[in-house]
Amino acid sequence: MADARDSGLQAPLWRAIAIYRLAALAYAAFLVVSNVGAYVRPMLAWPTLALMAAWTVVTTYAYADPARRRPPLLVADLLVTIAVLTASIWVVGRSGLEAGLPTLAVAWHVAPVICWAVAGGRRGGIAAALAMGATDLIVRAHYDQAAFTGAVLMLLAAIAVGNLVRIAEVGQQRLERAIELEATTRERERLARDIHDSVLQVLALVKRRGAGLDGEAGELARLAGEQEAALRSLVAARQVSDPVADELDLMALLEPYASPVVTVSGPAGAVRLPARIAHELRAAVAAAVDNVEKHCVPGTKVYLFVEDEPDEVIVTVRDDGCGIEPDRLAQAEAQGRLGVVQSIRGRVADLGGRVRIISAPGEGTEVEMVVRRVPIS
Repeated sequence: MADARDSGLQAPLWRAIAIYRLAALAYAAFLVVSNVGAYVRPMLAWPTLALMAAWTVVTTYAYADPARRRPPLLVADLLVTIAVLTASIWVVGRSGLEAGLPTLAVAWHVAPVICWAVAGGRRGGIAAALAMGATDLIVRAHYDQAAFTGAVLMLLAAIAVGNLVRIAEVGQQRLERAIELEATTRERERLARDIHDSVLQVLALVKRRGAGLDGEAGELARLAGEQEAALRSLVAARQVSDPVADELDLMALLEPYASPVVTVSGPAGAVRLPARIAHELRAAVAAAVDNVEKHCVPGTKVYLFVEDEPDEVIVTVRDDGCGIEPDRLAQAEAQGRLGVVQSIRGRVADLGGRVRIISAPGEGTEVEMVVRRVPIS
């Protein structure tokens, strides 16, 4: 019982416990009125009943506030109820209890056990049920089948309520996650519409106006056409990907990058990865491909390889471009240009992976990204 759970789905359970406690108090009062003549000390029955009524009011008010559903209140509830149960020895008398008279806290003593099960789950409920059941058996002073049946039923009720609370919490967490992901999906769809209505239209216009022209204008039109096709593929991939899936197919995310100058190769089957790893790895690949387009001559070939290992996934982006000077990356970082450092190395490092860059002037560049299937937190 680490702490009290404040789940909104628990509110009906706490109201049900309050109603049960009131009903059990009424039943206990009825039994006291019916059997008070057989008690050893009947005058003590009324103060005890008044204490039960007062504690019922206190707990009904206290448990209504999630901030008060903490160990101090739960322990006090258990101890007060055990004290009332134990008082039956002096009020009812040992002989009366052995003869089968009910305890003063009959049925009423189950309420704190249910409270522990709701606040502390199955383990909390079992602990409270064992303590209350042992006290009930000691007070009754007879260990027949009926006495054990009451204790066992209370234990089973605690287990059932604890499991119910756990199921409710898992359900609420999944509901909140689904709502959050739905909102994210809607935002992505809105951005996709904005991109379609603005950036894609401009790229298409540049492509049409520059088609057939020579020199830099024709080259600009060609590049605009390639970027338009790539951007349309990315938007489409975002729209068809399942935003609520725990895992995504990395190959499906990388396929849109295939083009006349980019070759995508990998396993024939799906490469399943946790959604966060798959999205971050795709973004790192996009940064690597973008670096080739920015710094190499137009038409430079890019080869994208995916290797699916049991514990890790290896993605390699290789080009036959101009290559990188040995100290070029260090100089770029010192000058504040952190494209490779943040977009590639930073993303992979956040996933607990590693990046290896092999390059030489005139010999192209190879960027190898290795990530584990389970991210290191």
